[in-house]
Amino acid sequence: MVRTGSASVAAGPTLAVVAREAGVSVPTASKVVNGREDVAPETRRRVTEALDRLGYVRRPRFDAAKSSGLVDLVVHSLETSWSGAVLHGVEAAAHDAGLEVVVSAGLTRNRAGRPDRGWMDKLTARGSSGVLFNLAELTSSQYSWLDQHRIPYVLIDPVLEPPPGVVSVGAANWQGGVTATEHLLALGHERIAVVAGHQRKMCSSARVAGYRSALAAAGIRQRPEYVRHAGFDESAAHRRTLELLDLPEPPTAVFVCSDHMALGVYEALAERGLRVPEDISVVGFDDLPEARWTTPALTTVRQPLSEMAATALRLLVRMMEGDRPESTRTELSTRLVERASTAPPPH
Repeated sequence: MVRTGSASVAAGPTLAVVAREAGVSVPTASKVVNGREDVAPETRRRVTEALDRLGYVRRPRFDAAKSSGLVDLVVHSLETSWSGAVLHGVEAAAHDAGLEVVVSAGLTRNRAGRPDRGWMDKLTARGSSGVLFNLAELTSSQYSWLDQHRIPYVLIDPVLEPPPGVVSVGAANWQGGVTATEHLLALGHERIAVVAGHQRKMCSSARVAGYRSALAAAGIRQRPEYVRHAGFDESAAHRRTLELLDLPEPPTAVFVCSDHMALGVYEALAERGLRVPEDISVVGFDDLPEARWTTPALTTVRQPLSEMAATALRLLVRMMEGDRPESTRTELSTRLVERASTAPPPH
């Protein structure tokens, strides 16, 4: 079993239902299903009886010889260096596992932005052994469909908080926000603004929360007018930066929640004749190739995109083998990469 969310009666009960019936945790129930020996006899008896009573259908253990040898990677877009880093990590881990990867872009929703069932049909037609979703916004019906067909899946950097029991891999976004802000504070900045992504997206809200925590810890008053949301769009980041510069007391530093948006920030600063970092410091987030190409090179928080993707693939293989991870959320650490875009505030 892959996920502990709800499933239709026709597909049988989920492992979470079995665990509740037996009065045990989901990992314990998973151990019984997968024939693990580290379970007390009485616990094993209760789980086994619950499995039989509820009609739970065991998923056959993954056999590489009988498998299609395919896993699907569904990404939001193939036009960004972000997606390239994710694809690199997945391909390397898949090669080590003896699997091939089928890559699809933007198939979870149609052109009108509504949920699309077409990719589901293609998935079953190919007989893929599992799916990785990167930056995907799945609907409750799509989660249910995956559960009903007992298809293993892992989310890479989910956009929204996934349902309970869904396995996901991401970065330590909150700590990254803290690190970026602390770097600017250490340089002597107090008027620090943030250009964030979408308010409702997990990664963006966590980075802003880290920014606020760092300011609070330093005893710096948080200014609501210094928090601007640009939806991870370069043009919107350009506009939000101009708004910040028009404030009666503009910031001396800006924490930008993506390297892509930092390009728009740079452009707005250049329009106003401001120099980076002599007049204003800028810190990004991601450490994409663009961060090294800008002038000056961008100080940024590195999130290990390829490592996140490789970790997700390895977790997926474990799930294909019937071994459910004990933790549903895996976070990889972030770190600051110092370049030339930050300096002490101007006198």
